[in-house]
Amino acid sequence: MRAREGAVLLVGLFLVALPLFGTDFFVGSIMTRVLMLGLVASSLVFLSSQGGMVSLANWLVFGVAGFAVGNMVATSGRGLKLGWAPWPSMVVALVICTALAWVIGSLSAKTTEIYFLMLTLTFAVIGFFFFGQVTTFSGFGGMTGIDPPAFFDDHPIRLYYGALACSALAYLSFRAIERSPFGLALQGVRDEPIRMASLGFDVPRLRTFAFTFAGFFAGLAGVLNIWWNGQIDPTSIGIGPTLDLLIIAVIGGIMHLEGAWLGAFIFVGANVYLREIPGLGSIGGFVQERVLAQERFNTVIGLLLLLIMVASPDGASGVLARIHSAIRPNASAKRRAITIDPTGGYK
Repeated sequence: MRAREGAVLLVGLFLVALPLFGTDFFVGSIMTRVLMLGLVASSLVFLSSQGGMVSLANWLVFGVAGFAVGNMVATSGRGLKLGWAPWPSMVVALVICTALAWVIGSLSAKTTEIYFLMLTLTFAVIGFFFFGQVTTFSGFGGMTGIDPPAFFDDHPIRLYYGALACSALAYLSFRAIERSPFGLALQGVRDEPIRMASLGFDVPRLRTFAFTFAGFFAGLAGVLNIWWNGQIDPTSIGIGPTLDLLIIAVIGGIMHLEGAWLGAFIFVGANVYLREIPGLGSIGGFVQERVLAQERFNTVIGLLLLLIMVASPDGASGVLARIHSAIRPNASAKRRAITIDPTGGYK
């Protein structure tokens, strides 16, 4: 545990100092995107690792936050065009997203495993068609020209630090929940829901609260994304991006909270840098292309996912854990040597 916390602290210090030596493109584009995707992926990892709920609706909550901010802030184009200030719009958007997460969680809480997965996928599909067909809120053309607060406008480094602060808040909050009575009860629901119900725990309510808590951070990531991107359309919350979020969580390690940001780093890095590798542009076709097309990138990221899953079912976080065990075999041996004394103590 100390090694895990020490590694997280070192990475955090590195990210704080990154703008001092990193390029503007790497910090303002790549790492800001990594932090935002890691933030929304952490909500999925939390639900999966602590509650046993693999949700495909987190990306919908992420997108609703962007649409809510767009409708409230924009003064022209599509949407409601309310012309509100960005900060009050953020607060209202987070309230809307949290309420939406509560609704989705309460309706999905009584299902488990594949049924929970498919029900949350249904919500994601409904959200895609809702914003595509209801032109009052967007339409398939989407909304553009959504400005962030003046504090972040034309200041990408400030937005980077904002995403970093929100990621740190999410990480500390999820870790605190793990150790709380609520978190322990949620883990019991994950492992033995029938036994927990027989002990008097309200299993659906616990799952609903967990989904609502995770939805808040998914919505926070959606607000940061609309401030960073300045536009949003229904395609950005379609099936493809929804599955991308699941891929990010699996690549990083869906049972490890740190894997959310690690998977986002691998996914975004592959999306940016693999496209420039000579020869990859011809995958799936006979004509050589200068860069890797999106449909061919999906093939490459699929192969990368397969490679990581074969090497480590726990994702990239599992690989790092195995490397740590190989570097410090004595520590692992000491842990294995601990036995329970019949009198109630430890040896």
